[in-house]
Amino acid sequence: MLHDLIASTAGGETILDWIEWAALAIEIIAVAIIVGAIVYSISHYLFQSILRPDKEGQYQQLKVRLGKSLLLGLEILVAADIIRTVALEATLESVTVLGLLVLIRTFLSWALVVEIEGRWPWQPRREGDESM
Repeated sequence: MLHDLIASTAGGETILDWIEWAALAIEIIAVAIIVGAIVYSISHYLFQSILRPDKEGQYQQLKVRLGKSLLLGLEILVAADIIRTVALEATLESVTVLGLLVLIRTFLSWALVVEIEGRWPWQPRREGDESM
C-alpha cells in the first residue's frame, strides 16, 4: 500500500531505492555492532584474564557484554525488517514473516535478558545487582 503510494509519485522509484538502501545499511550496522562487540568483549576478557587472572566475575562480565551487544543488534535488525516490510513489501505474506521474525527475536531478547540478569523478569532484583 505505502509502496504503491510512493511508486505512483514523481521520483517514487528513487525513493523506494533509497528506502531499500537504508534498510540494507541498517542491517549492516546491526551486524557490525554484533561482530565488533564480540571481538571487543572477547579481547577485553582475554586481556583482563592475563593481567588479573585471580579476579572473579570476569566470565560474568563477558556474558553481560555479549548479551547486551546481541540485544542491541537484534533491536536494530528488527528496525530494518520493519522499514523493509512497511515501506517496500506490505503483503500479507511479508507481514506474517515479519511477525514471526519479531516473535522469534523477542523470545531471543527475553532469553538473553534472563541469562544476563540471572533471574526471571517477575522476580525482584537481588541486592547490589546492577548488571542491566
